[in-house]
Amino acid sequence: MLGELTGTAIANILQSQVTGRLACTDGDQPYITPVTYAYDGNYIYGQTNEGKKLDILRRNPKVCFEVDVMTDMRNWRSVIVFGLFEELEGAEATAARELLFDRVYPLSTSSTIHPHEHEVSGTIDDGTRIKTALYRVKILEVTGRFEK
Repeated sequence: MLGELTGTAIANILQSQVTGRLACTDGDQPYITPVTYAYDGNYIYGQTNEGKKLDILRRNPKVCFEVDVMTDMRNWRSVIVFGLFEELEGAEATAARELLFDRVYPLSTSSTIHPHEHEVSGTIDDGTRIKTALYRVKILEVTGRFEK
């Protein structure tokens, strides 16, 4: 059976997941990329470095964000958020980073848990975990569908 998710089910999916897909466009070509995120009930928060995605988002803040939960081809839930990209600075960026890290990093598995499966040469560099730009997506509209 196909159906539409309730507002509560949509919020539960956004809160329970930590990876989604952020879509943006430069007006000519759509661009979509997987992102790690946190949801606080009002906004989607993320971080990124300088590059193509951030260039596009700064020029055109209209975005689409998608999250799904899939058990199998006949048992899935999907949420689509339509919103506006907002780059954060100062205290807002600091608060966003804390929210994001508090939500995402407890779920990380250390490469030292199973050293035989994760051979690492040299020192481990966590520098890429902290990105230069913090942002949020202001949610304008949200839809959700499911099959079960």
